[in-house]
Parts: sequence; C-alpha cells; structure tokens
Amino acid sequence: MRHEFHEFTLMTQQLIPALCRFVKIRAISVFFAMNKGFNWLPKALSQPNSFASIRVVRGHTWLAGILILLLFPNALAQTDLPAFWKKFRSAIIAGDKAAVAEMTKFPLSMPYLQKAVKDKADFLRRYNEIFKGEANAAQCFASAKPEKQSAGRCEIYCPFKETPDDSKNTPIRFEFELTKSGWKFAALDNINE
Repeated sequence: MRHEFHEFTLMTQQLIPALCRFVKIRAISVFFAMNKGFNWLPKALSQPNSFASIRVVRGHTWLAGILILLLFPNALAQTDLPAFWKKFRSAIIAGDKAAVAEMTKFPLSMPYLQKAVKDKADFLRRYNEIFKGEANAAQCFASAKPEKQSAGRCEIYCPFKETPDDSKNTPIRFEFELTKSGWKFAALDNINE
C-alpha cells in the first residue's frame, strides 16, 4: 500500500506541472480569443443597468483571477512554509525516510568536501549521515523554527549532537528553497567549514 502511494505521489508531482503549463497556455489563448484583448470592458461598463453586462464583467473578473493564479503559482505556495515545516519536521522526528526524500530537492548540496546527494536512492543510503551526522536533526527540529532569509529561502540552525543544549553555537545549517512544486529541503552545511 505504501509503495503504491509513493508511486502515485511521484506520478502526481510530474503530472501537475505539465498540466498547469497546458492550462496556462489554453486559458491565455481563450481569454484573448474571446475578448480580443480588453476591448470588452468599455462596452460592458457603458450599460450599467444591464444584467448581461454585470454577468460579462463578473465572468471576466473570474477568468482574470484564475489567470493570475495560474501565471503566478508561487504567490500561494509562499504561504505554505508553516504547513511544509510541520510535515517535514514530523517526518524527520518519526524517521520516515521516504516522506523526507519526497520533500527534498536533488541534487542536495552538502558541506565542504562532501559529495552532493544526487538522487533519492543516494539520499536514502546517506540519510543517517545527513540527519544524524554532526547534528541530531530530530532533536533540534522538535523546537527549531525556520528563519526566512528571503521570499524563497529559509534556514534552520542546529547545534552539534554532542552539545544539544548549546543554543549559542549552532553551526549546522539546514537550508530550504521554494521551488515550482513548493518548499523543499535543498542543502546541508556546516558554517564553520
């Protein structure tokens, strides 16, 4: 059952961006074909008491709203950080490697002199190195909160696993990026190296 869900998730992640691109192109072409640009607005507004003009303006307003959402999908995705963080943190604490891999961007950047994690198989093989190596991510993430660096990037700093209560020395940085498919774990770094 879990394997089937995983395959469904992978298929959905590949299908949705392609479908969005198709819908964007079709919606834009239909909008301009139906309206020949925005020439409909003066005509619709010149008849303020007409029920038909109100329907036309409402219809075009909805269509414009849908186009904006399709053209700028990250406008809504940016507010997803708290939901992403809750899901990611829960998966780390539970040790759900497959769920964490689904929320990871590949190749995953690693600290100085360490090879990048190139794909999901490599990630699953190196999971303990990433989350239990220099820092105990599960322990750290239980209380840590993401620090936004920009609209599309945030970080979490953790202490070394030997000194878990040292809140002043937190050199292990977990970096997250906002991608086309939402927030993803993108890099691990030791800022002392």
